[in-house]
Amino acid sequence: MKIKRLVYSALIAAIYAALTYLIAPIAYGPIQFRISEIMVLLVLVDPFYIVGLTLGCFLANLLGPYGFMDITVGTLATFVAVVLMSGTIKIMKDSKFGIIVASLWPTVINGVFIGYMLYYVVQAPLLLTMFQVGVGEFVVVTVVGVPIYLYLKEKNIFKRLGYRV
Repeated sequence: MKIKRLVYSALIAAIYAALTYLIAPIAYGPIQFRISEIMVLLVLVDPFYIVGLTLGCFLANLLGPYGFMDITVGTLATFVAVVLMSGTIKIMKDSKFGIIVASLWPTVINGVFIGYMLYYVVQAPLLLTMFQVGVGEFVVVTVVGVPIYLYLKEKNIFKRLGYRV
């Protein structure tokens, strides 16, 4: 079972990095829609995927245009966001709003961390950049990702794969 989870985490990391790099023009910068961020909702299925998602972000940022700052700040932002998501869903697992609340962490964390990093690296306007990054995260994770997650959950896809969601 542990080997299966490790393989899934490695696949998640690879898919996250590949998706990010394939849509590079809109995955990096002050206005970004990193489609791979939908995958952060996988921590609601299994918190073990924090590792794969963090590694995937690290790999994607290795290939990105902002170098060391994005590798460290971007990876840290993803790690903090998915840890907070996992903790939120544990606390609010019986609430119908738990998934929505958990999905907001990437918006807040990436908006602040990446917004500040872009302000520092490319002298983008701080508050505007934080807002733009946050909006991109909100659209990808909450507006698009949550309905997909809920659909998969409703269709028992996660249970068929052996998860207790």
